[in-house]
Amino acid sequence: MKDWRSLSDTKWECKYYVVLVPKYRHKVLYGKCRKRIGEILRELCRYKEVGLLEGNAVNDHVHMCLSIPPKYRVAMIIGYLKGKSAIRIHKELFDRKRGFTNLHFWIRGYCVSTVGLDEEKVRKYIREQEKMDRDQQGQQYLEINNEF
Repeated sequence: MKDWRSLSDTKWECKYYVVLVPKYRHKVLYGKCRKRIGEILRELCRYKEVGLLEGNAVNDHVHMCLSIPPKYRVAMIIGYLKGKSAIRIHKELFDRKRGFTNLHFWIRGYCVSTVGLDEEKVRKYIREQEKMDRDQQGQQYLEINNEF
């Protein structure tokens, strides 16, 4: 019970694995943009007292392990993260000064799963996702070239 947290009347451990994807799955998460988006998401999580336990961005999606207090709904937190981060991304990275309506950065949906007792496996998967993607693409390249 060492990872359990407390509110005034509640003991809780609510951890979720979340994947966010940019609109049209554009490959925009690289270099300074990737780093800044990570900083924005961490900052927004702190505002809502959400723990960002693990996070990693590959070029076309973001993996996160979040600890969300039970006083918040998961959908509300994801909506908050996607909405506020999209505004800040357009403002800071795309030099947009005003008029943020109808601008999108993330797709409409998201992927979420409860972590449960397999937290270490999920966190390891998030850390090693980029390496696994590279290995998988290399394997597909080999399979395609061996067919010809």
